[in-house]
Amino acid sequence: MSAEAHAGLGPKLGHMRQSFRGWRGQRPFWGGLLSILGGLPIMYFPYANLTLGNMTIKMATTAGAGSLIIGVLLVVLGLTMWYQPHSRVFAGVAAILLALVSLVVSNFGGFVIGFLLALIGGALGIAWAPGGPQGDSPARGGDEAGSTDTVAAPPIAGATYRVAGANDDESGTSPDNGTNGRHRAG
Repeated sequence: MSAEAHAGLGPKLGHMRQSFRGWRGQRPFWGGLLSILGGLPIMYFPYANLTLGNMTIKMATTAGAGSLIIGVLLVVLGLTMWYQPHSRVFAGVAAILLALVSLVVSNFGGFVIGFLLALIGGALGIAWAPGGPQGDSPARGGDEAGSTDTVAAPPIAGATYRVAGANDDESGTSPDNGTNGRHRAG
């Protein structure tokens, strides 16, 4: 879409789009989406009928109920990643484990499609980390323009630097006696 097309969409649609972008950025959105999409073929294939010309192939297996449970759990875990992002690690690990179980239970994990989607979705859910506020990020040591970091003065040769409470240590190892925090054997 061009810039002119965006201008014609109206302020309400633009606000909704920005609002969705903000919501999406505060949670492991793609991990949840891939987990949900991974659960769908795992649920579907054991109950599907494939028709080739006049021949109908039923893919129903004895593990159809297990496939349905795995698929529903993957969808629920994907929604959990969206609506409870603080439990993303649990949901991601559970999605990975269910994806692995689906290889055995559900027609090779929904013919590997559901397995791969759920595996990648669970990994994205685990790897996602919430970002901090952009205005409060710590300074990086003067790399950025406008940084107000001060450079520390170099130490003066022969000067003694004392830290309050440095000699309160009962081990007898302090920077003042030359051991530098190391114990001697013997």
